[in-house]
Amino acid sequence: MDAMAAVLELKNLQTQFATRDGIVRAVDGVSYAVGQGETLGVVGESGCGKSVSSLSILRLIPDPPGKIVGGSVLFAGEDLTRVSEERIRAVRGNEISMIFQEPMTSLNPMMTIGKQISEPLTRHLGLSKKQAADRAQEMLALVQIPDTRKWLSGYPHEMSGGMRQRVMIAIALACDPKVLIADEPTTALDVTIQAQILQLIRELQEKMGTAVIMVTHDLGVIAEVADRVVVMYAGRKIEEASVKKLFARPRHPYTRGLMTAIPRLDKITNGDGLSKRLTEIPGVVPPLYDLPAGCAFADRCGYATDQCRIEKPVFEKKSPNHWAACWQELPG
Repeated sequence: MDAMAAVLELKNLQTQFATRDGIVRAVDGVSYAVGQGETLGVVGESGCGKSVSSLSILRLIPDPPGKIVGGSVLFAGEDLTRVSEERIRAVRGNEISMIFQEPMTSLNPMMTIGKQISEPLTRHLGLSKKQAADRAQEMLALVQIPDTRKWLSGYPHEMSGGMRQRVMIAIALACDPKVLIADEPTTALDVTIQAQILQLIRELQEKMGTAVIMVTHDLGVIAEVADRVVVMYAGRKIEEASVKKLFARPRHPYTRGLMTAIPRLDKITNGDGLSKRLTEIPGVVPPLYDLPAGCAFADRCGYATDQCRIEKPVFEKKSPNHWAACWQELPG
């Protein structure tokens, strides 16, 4: 993406954690950008660094043991890794908002729903209690929660999982942020509610022009909502492309492995009608405190050569608007 068109841009971001086993390089030189009205998908399996990179944007990494040790997060002409605590608090929930993956642990069980939506409005926008309450009711209606006046005085434990996630979206969008980070926003929801939440985020994005970073392990979610995709593995970005290009021809073996592991109705049985085992990626992610010299995926990759095990692959253009970090040219 053209840096001039980017609302938010990460450049060579590095976040590490000090552990008894050594330094964990959770985010190891990650760069990406998202533009106004665009949805950028950040995908990978657990432990790849996708959530840590999104938390690093708003400096929500616990310090110690975590620390942003390099790179930059550019937003509205500022590097958020270097601004004051007062400034980053002003950005959080106001200019950049985040939807966390488990609303029951993110919402305050002791505060009413209305109070939790009103709080950022009074803090960031200076609204009176009455104005904030009216706006909170509007936001509940916007995220399609019925009987809004009743739920203003309700509590999180009284709601279903889908309704709590809608409240999280209402809180995140209350101040009309320029960027919305959605970290696994549908993980704990059943498929019907998941589809409703994704549709709601898409509709609100179109209405408000918000840039969305969708962080998920689910390629099905990515296919449905994202414009561009960044694939992460072992703390690094290993592939980036438009959704169409990525699904048409993945250029990294890891991305290809993720796609072949997706269940498909037309391929769930063998010819004899018996259930067919899903394709899986062998092995596990190497420990981030002891990464190999070459490609971190080499030991799990069927295409790996000696070069892959010795030398880190360069992140390079494979075709127009499609980049990958792989020494091999995968068959089409």
